[in-house]
Amino acid sequence: MFNKAPDTHLIRRIAVIGSGIAGLTAAILLKAQGHSVTVFEKSRGPGGRLAAKRVSGGSADIGAQYFTARNPAFLDFLGRYAGKACYTTWQGCLLFQHRDGSREPFPNEERYVGTPRMTAISRALASHIDLVAETRIERMARKDSQWELIDTGGDMVGRFDRVIVTAPPAQARDLMQASALDEVASQLEQSVSAVAPCWAVAAHFSQPLDPGFDGIRCQHPVLYWVANNSSKPGREDSGQWWVLHGNADWTIAHVDASPEQVAAELVKAFQELIGSEIQPDDLVSHRWLYARAEGENFPGHLWFDQLGIGLAGDWLDGGRVEGAFNSASGLVKAMAP
Repeated sequence: MFNKAPDTHLIRRIAVIGSGIAGLTAAILLKAQGHSVTVFEKSRGPGGRLAAKRVSGGSADIGAQYFTARNPAFLDFLGRYAGKACYTTWQGCLLFQHRDGSREPFPNEERYVGTPRMTAISRALASHIDLVAETRIERMARKDSQWELIDTGGDMVGRFDRVIVTAPPAQARDLMQASALDEVASQLEQSVSAVAPCWAVAAHFSQPLDPGFDGIRCQHPVLYWVANNSSKPGREDSGQWWVLHGNADWTIAHVDASPEQVAAELVKAFQELIGSEIQPDDLVSHRWLYARAEGENFPGHLWFDQLGIGLAGDWLDGGRVEGAFNSASGLVKAMAP
């Protein structure tokens, strides 16, 4: 479509769409290179899947439950830009359930959580960048050698030399289609179908439960993951908050169910799992339409040099929180002249 790439030495203004770990990483690294970077976020604040719901007495992590750091550069980045006070290791007893019902511990590996909630990390990272919240970018329009970004209200919110999109693949595809970038959109179709939804419920129990684990990856017709959120460092809860994630097939079948119905079914499944009839006294539900990336042969990132458009996100690098960092840092390297 565009046969000549802009002179990279003249690039000064870069837009990042989305403020999860991928967006925040890209923005911070590009700013460190001397670029002027603006991050646009459709929600009220940063975080992406590092999400927590306000609940009575505190908060509950309803998105990513923990993260690993197999790439040493990820911890270096967090230590420098987020600060070690906002994350620590989770020493919980985490189990994997096999199809026959037997259980075994997770592999011996450091697992980290934000303190006092997962969003502490994204908020600390966001302090280093220019974030425009509650602004959904609907389309992009080419204007000479730049891209104009237009929000859902029809307002042009800025012109940029480069645009990085870190939204989930379905939203990224829709943005490309609305921007007449059908060739780019077509390359995202496989990724769209590979991202599974997830219903999440936070359930509070005034009487502490002791099922023999703090978290378990389930083999269950309803549940995918169950965790005692109150067992994580920095959580000073009265009683216990447990986070329940529905598995992908069950969520797809119940994607339009009411939050009340979903909460009731996930709690019932949890009670069956742990062999208890204790009822929760508070419930909070959240539907993730784009939760877990499945499949293999992830490309890491996508960079369209002639267009000046890049895509990054955990869905391009294995689906883990750390994958979002790897994806964004790889994209920033690919953008370098």
